[in-house]
Amino acid sequence: MKNYIIQKGDTLCGIAKQFGTTANTLKEINNITDILTPGESILIPSTNMTPYIVKQGDSIYSIAQQYNITAEEIIAANNLNSTNLNIGQTLMIPLTTTISNNDDYIKYTVKEGDNLYEIAKKYNTTVDDIKELNNLQNDNLAINQTLIIKPNNTSTSTNNTKNTYTVKQGDSIYSIAKKFNTTPEIIIDINNLTSPLLTIGQQLIISNNSYIPSTSIKECFGTAYTPPSYEIYTVKKGDNLYSIAKKYGTTVDEIKSLNNLTSNSLEIGQKLNIKEI
Repeated sequence: MKNYIIQKGDTLCGIAKQFGTTANTLKEINNITDILTPGESILIPSTNMTPYIVKQGDSIYSIAQQYNITAEEIIAANNLNSTNLNIGQTLMIPLTTTISNNDDYIKYTVKEGDNLYEIAKKYNTTVDDIKELNNLQNDNLAINQTLIIKPNNTSTSTNNTKNTYTVKQGDSIYSIAKKFNTTPEIIIDINNLTSPLLTIGQQLIISNNSYIPSTSIKECFGTAYTPPSYEIYTVKKGDNLYSIAKKYGTTVDEIKSLNNLTSNSLEIGQKLNIKEI
Protein backbone atom coordinates (compact mmCIF):
# COMPACT_ATOMS: atom_id res chain seq x y z
CA MET A 1 0.00 0.00 0.00
CA LYS A 2 1.01 3.61 -0.47
CA ASN A 3 -0.27 6.98 0.72
CA TYR A 4 -1.96 9.53 -1.53
CA ILE A 5 -2.64 13.15 -0.58
CA ILE A 6 -6.08 14.26 -1.73
CA GLN A 7 -5.94 17.21 -4.12
CA LYS A 8 -8.59 19.85 -4.75
CA GLY A 9 -11.09 18.51 -7.28
CA ASP A 10 -10.28 14.84 -6.58
CA THR A 11 -13.08 12.29 -6.53
CA LEU A 12 -12.97 8.68 -5.38
CA CYS A 13 -13.78 7.46 -8.87
CA GLY A 14 -11.01 9.58 -10.37
CA ILE A 15 -8.44 8.41 -7.83
CA ALA A 16 -9.52 4.79 -8.27
CA LYS A 17 -9.16 5.03 -12.07
CA GLN A 18 -5.75 6.68 -11.69
CA PHE A 19 -4.38 3.87 -9.54
CA GLY A 20 -6.22 0.95 -11.14
CA THR A 21 -8.54 0.13 -8.27
CA THR A 22 -12.21 0.77 -7.42
CA ALA A 23 -13.97 3.47 -5.43
CA ASN A 24 -15.55 0.82 -3.18
CA THR A 25 -12.13 -0.64 -2.39
CA LEU A 26 -10.80 2.79 -1.40
CA LYS A 27 -13.85 3.39 0.80
CA GLU A 28 -13.46 0.01 2.52
CA ILE A 29 -9.71 0.32 3.10
CA ASN A 30 -9.89 3.87 4.42
CA ASN A 31 -13.33 3.70 6.09
CA ILE A 32 -14.43 6.86 4.29
CA THR A 33 -17.43 8.15 2.35
CA ASP A 34 -17.58 9.81 -1.06
CA ILE A 35 -16.77 13.18 0.52
CA LEU A 36 -13.04 13.98 0.30
CA THR A 37 -11.05 16.70 2.05
CA PRO A 38 -8.03 18.17 0.22
CA GLY A 39 -4.80 17.64 2.13
CA GLU A 40 -5.92 14.42 3.82
CA SER A 41 -4.01 11.19 3.18
CA ILE A 42 -5.61 7.92 2.05
CA LEU A 43 -4.19 4.46 1.44
CA ILE A 44 -3.94 3.18 -2.14
CA PRO A 45 -3.67 -0.59 -2.73
CA SER A 46 -1.09 -2.01 -5.11
CA THR A 47 -2.52 -3.20 -8.44
CA ASN A 48 -1.17 -6.71 -7.80
CA MET A 49 -3.45 -7.12 -4.80
CA THR A 50 -7.07 -8.10 -4.40
CA PRO A 51 -9.41 -7.14 -1.53
CA TYR A 52 -10.69 -9.82 0.85
CA ILE A 53 -13.46 -9.24 3.41
CA VAL A 54 -12.95 -11.18 6.64
CA LYS A 55 -15.72 -13.64 7.43
CA GLN A 56 -16.67 -15.42 10.62
CA GLY A 57 -14.16 -18.18 11.38
CA ASP A 58 -11.37 -16.58 9.35
CA SER A 59 -7.86 -16.22 10.71
CA ILE A 60 -4.79 -14.63 9.21
CA TYR A 61 -3.39 -18.14 8.75
CA SER A 62 -6.45 -19.67 7.07
CA ILE A 63 -6.63 -16.75 4.64
CA ALA A 64 -2.91 -17.06 3.88
CA GLN A 65 -3.35 -20.78 3.22
CA GLN A 66 -6.31 -20.07 0.91
CA TYR A 67 -4.14 -17.81 -1.25
CA ASN A 68 -1.00 -19.94 -0.94
CA ILE A 69 0.95 -17.11 0.70
CA THR A 70 2.29 -16.51 4.21
CA ALA A 71 0.61 -14.74 7.11
CA GLU A 72 3.63 -12.41 7.21
CA GLU A 73 2.93 -11.27 3.63
CA ILE A 74 -0.65 -10.34 4.53
CA ILE A 75 0.51 -8.54 7.69
CA ALA A 76 3.09 -6.56 5.72
CA ALA A 77 0.68 -5.70 2.90
CA ASN A 78 -1.89 -4.32 5.36
CA ASN A 79 0.47 -2.74 7.94
CA LEU A 80 -1.13 -4.87 10.67
CA ASN A 81 0.16 -4.64 14.24
CA SER A 82 -1.19 -8.07 15.21
CA THR A 83 -2.82 -11.17 13.76
CA ASN A 84 -6.22 -10.27 15.23
CA LEU A 85 -8.98 -9.78 12.64
CA ASN A 86 -12.50 -8.36 12.74
CA ILE A 87 -15.47 -9.70 10.78
CA GLY A 88 -16.10 -7.33 7.88
CA GLN A 89 -12.51 -6.05 7.86
CA THR A 90 -11.00 -5.60 4.39
CA LEU A 91 -7.57 -7.07 3.75
CA MET A 92 -5.46 -6.58 0.65
CA ILE A 93 -4.07 -9.91 -0.56
CA PRO A 94 -0.85 -9.99 -2.65
CA LEU A 95 -1.39 -11.93 -5.87
CA THR A 96 2.13 -12.35 -7.27
CA THR A 97 3.11 -15.30 -5.06
CA THR A 98 -0.16 -17.09 -5.75
CA ILE A 99 0.42 -16.97 -9.48
CA SER A 100 4.10 -17.87 -9.44
CA ASN A 101 3.49 -20.93 -7.26
CA ASN A 102 0.80 -22.38 -9.50
CA ASP A 103 1.26 -22.68 -13.25
CA ASP A 104 -2.48 -23.25 -13.70
CA TYR A 105 -3.16 -19.56 -13.00
CA ILE A 106 -2.37 -16.44 -14.99
CA LYS A 107 -2.38 -12.76 -14.08
CA TYR A 108 -4.63 -10.57 -16.24
CA THR A 109 -4.57 -6.76 -16.25
CA VAL A 110 -7.93 -5.15 -16.98
CA LYS A 111 -8.01 -2.92 -20.07
CA GLU A 112 -10.45 -0.21 -21.10
CA GLY A 113 -13.68 -1.80 -22.35
CA ASP A 114 -13.15 -5.10 -20.51
CA ASN A 115 -15.92 -6.80 -18.57
CA LEU A 116 -16.04 -10.03 -16.61
CA TYR A 117 -18.13 -11.83 -19.22
CA GLU A 118 -15.72 -11.18 -22.11
CA ILE A 119 -12.70 -12.06 -19.95
CA ALA A 120 -14.36 -15.29 -18.82
CA LYS A 121 -15.20 -16.17 -22.42
CA LYS A 122 -11.63 -15.42 -23.55
CA TYR A 123 -10.16 -17.88 -21.05
CA ASN A 124 -12.99 -20.43 -21.24
CA THR A 125 -13.93 -19.96 -17.59
CA THR A 126 -16.95 -18.45 -15.83
CA VAL A 127 -17.76 -15.08 -14.27
CA ASP A 128 -18.50 -16.76 -10.94
CA ASP A 129 -15.10 -18.51 -10.94
CA ILE A 130 -13.27 -15.23 -11.57
CA LYS A 131 -15.26 -13.42 -8.87
CA GLU A 132 -14.66 -16.20 -6.34
CA LEU A 133 -10.95 -16.43 -7.13
CA ASN A 134 -10.50 -12.68 -6.73
CA ASN A 135 -13.07 -12.17 -3.96
CA LEU A 136 -15.00 -9.67 -6.07
CA GLN A 137 -18.21 -8.46 -4.46
CA ASN A 138 -19.70 -7.19 -7.75
CA ASP A 139 -19.06 -7.15 -11.51
CA ASN A 140 -17.32 -3.76 -11.54
CA LEU A 141 -13.75 -3.61 -12.85
CA ALA A 142 -11.13 -0.85 -12.91
CA ILE A 143 -8.59 -0.21 -15.66
CA ASN A 144 -5.20 -1.73 -14.68
CA GLN A 145 -6.84 -3.89 -12.01
CA THR A 146 -5.08 -7.26 -11.70
CA LEU A 147 -7.14 -10.45 -11.80
CA ILE A 148 -6.12 -14.04 -11.18
CA ILE A 149 -7.53 -16.26 -13.93
CA LYS A 150 -7.59 -20.03 -14.08
CA PRO A 151 -8.10 -20.83 -17.78
CA ASN A 152 -10.03 -23.93 -18.72
CA ASN A 153 -8.02 -25.49 -21.53
CA THR A 154 -10.47 -28.33 -22.12
CA SER A 155 -11.30 -28.40 -25.78
CA THR A 156 -14.88 -28.77 -26.94
CA SER A 157 -16.16 -30.10 -30.22
CA THR A 158 -17.66 -27.65 -32.70
CA ASN A 159 -19.16 -27.75 -36.15
CA ASN A 160 -19.71 -25.31 -38.98
CA THR A 161 -23.33 -24.50 -38.11
CA LYS A 162 -23.11 -23.80 -34.36
CA ASN A 163 -21.46 -21.11 -32.22
CA THR A 164 -21.68 -20.21 -28.57
CA TYR A 165 -22.58 -16.72 -27.39
CA THR A 166 -22.45 -15.15 -23.92
CA VAL A 167 -25.37 -12.85 -23.13
CA LYS A 168 -24.26 -9.27 -22.36
CA GLN A 169 -26.01 -6.31 -20.80
CA GLY A 170 -28.66 -4.94 -23.17
CA ASP A 171 -29.03 -8.18 -25.15
CA SER A 172 -32.38 -9.70 -25.98
CA ILE A 173 -33.33 -12.90 -27.75
CA TYR A 174 -34.35 -10.75 -30.72
CA SER A 175 -31.16 -8.68 -31.00
CA ILE A 176 -29.02 -11.84 -30.74
CA ALA A 177 -31.08 -13.58 -33.41
CA LYS A 178 -30.65 -10.58 -35.72
CA LYS A 179 -26.91 -10.44 -35.04
CA PHE A 180 -26.41 -14.08 -36.08
CA ASN A 181 -28.95 -14.04 -38.92
CA THR A 182 -31.18 -16.58 -37.22
CA THR A 183 -34.56 -16.45 -35.46
CA PRO A 184 -35.64 -16.23 -31.80
CA GLU A 185 -37.54 -19.52 -32.02
CA ILE A 186 -34.43 -21.35 -33.24
CA ILE A 187 -32.35 -20.01 -30.34
CA ILE A 188 -35.07 -20.95 -27.85
CA ASP A 189 -35.51 -24.43 -29.27
CA ILE A 190 -31.84 -25.38 -29.61
CA ASN A 191 -31.10 -24.17 -26.05
CA ASN A 192 -34.24 -25.77 -24.55
CA LEU A 193 -35.37 -22.41 -23.15
CA THR A 194 -38.77 -22.15 -21.54
CA SER A 195 -39.16 -18.43 -22.38
CA PRO A 196 -37.44 -15.65 -24.37
CA LEU A 197 -36.05 -14.10 -21.16
CA LEU A 198 -32.25 -14.13 -20.82
CA THR A 199 -29.74 -13.47 -18.03
CA ILE A 200 -26.38 -11.72 -18.34
CA GLY A 201 -23.54 -14.23 -18.62
CA GLN A 202 -25.84 -16.99 -19.92
CA GLN A 203 -24.23 -19.22 -22.57
CA LEU A 204 -26.31 -19.79 -25.70
CA ILE A 205 -25.79 -22.18 -28.61
CA ILE A 206 -26.37 -20.31 -31.86
CA SER A 207 -27.38 -22.16 -35.02
CA ASN A 208 -28.14 -20.86 -38.50
CA ASN A 209 -31.49 -20.94 -40.28
CA SER A 210 -30.91 -24.46 -41.63
CA TYR A 211 -31.96 -25.67 -38.19
CA ILE A 212 -35.68 -26.51 -38.08
CA PRO A 213 -37.32 -25.68 -34.73
CA SER A 214 -39.90 -27.97 -33.16
CA THR A 215 -43.60 -27.42 -33.83
CA SER A 216 -44.33 -26.38 -30.23
CA ILE A 217 -41.83 -23.53 -30.41
CA LYS A 218 -43.23 -22.33 -33.74
CA GLU A 219 -46.73 -22.28 -32.25
CA CYS A 220 -45.44 -20.33 -29.24
CA PHE A 221 -44.39 -17.43 -31.49
CA GLY A 222 -47.03 -17.79 -34.20
CA THR A 223 -46.55 -17.74 -37.97
CA ALA A 224 -46.90 -13.94 -38.25
CA TYR A 225 -44.70 -13.11 -35.25
CA THR A 226 -42.41 -10.04 -35.47
CA PRO A 227 -39.96 -8.86 -32.76
CA PRO A 228 -41.12 -5.86 -30.72
CA SER A 229 -39.69 -2.36 -31.23
CA TYR A 230 -38.78 -0.18 -28.27
CA GLU A 231 -38.53 3.51 -27.53
CA ILE A 232 -34.79 4.14 -27.01
CA TYR A 233 -33.29 6.55 -24.49
CA THR A 234 -29.62 7.63 -24.41
CA VAL A 235 -28.28 8.15 -20.87
CA LYS A 236 -27.05 11.68 -20.15
CA LYS A 237 -24.95 13.12 -17.33
CA GLY A 238 -26.95 13.21 -14.09
CA ASP A 239 -29.44 10.55 -15.17
CA ASN A 240 -30.48 7.65 -12.97
CA LEU A 241 -33.01 4.86 -13.41
CA TYR A 242 -35.52 6.51 -11.09
CA SER A 243 -35.58 9.83 -12.97
CA ILE A 244 -35.78 8.07 -16.34
CA ALA A 245 -38.61 5.80 -15.17
CA LYS A 246 -40.53 8.80 -13.79
CA LYS A 247 -40.02 10.75 -17.03
CA TYR A 248 -41.51 7.98 -19.17
CA GLY A 249 -44.19 6.80 -16.73
CA THR A 250 -42.67 3.37 -16.20
CA THR A 251 -40.81 1.62 -13.37
CA VAL A 252 -37.17 0.94 -12.55
CA ASP A 253 -37.81 -2.81 -12.50
CA GLU A 254 -39.40 -2.66 -15.95
CA ILE A 255 -36.42 -0.81 -17.45
CA LYS A 256 -33.98 -3.23 -15.79
CA SER A 257 -35.93 -6.21 -17.12
CA LEU A 258 -36.08 -4.85 -20.70
CA ASN A 259 -32.34 -4.19 -20.70
CA ASN A 260 -31.08 -7.20 -18.70
CA LEU A 261 -29.62 -4.86 -16.05
CA THR A 262 -28.40 -6.45 -12.80
CA SER A 263 -27.74 -3.16 -10.99
CA ASN A 264 -28.92 0.46 -11.04
CA SER A 265 -25.60 1.71 -12.45
CA LEU A 266 -25.71 3.60 -15.75
CA GLU A 267 -23.08 4.98 -18.12
CA ILE A 268 -23.28 8.20 -20.11
CA GLY A 269 -24.15 7.33 -23.71
CA GLN A 270 -25.69 3.97 -22.77
CA LYS A 271 -28.78 3.05 -24.84
CA LEU A 272 -31.84 1.86 -22.92
CA ASN A 273 -35.04 0.22 -24.11
CA ILE A 274 -37.81 2.15 -22.35
CA LYS A 275 -41.08 0.63 -23.48
CA GLU A 276 -42.53 -1.21 -26.43
CA ILE A 277 -43.77 0.91 -29.30
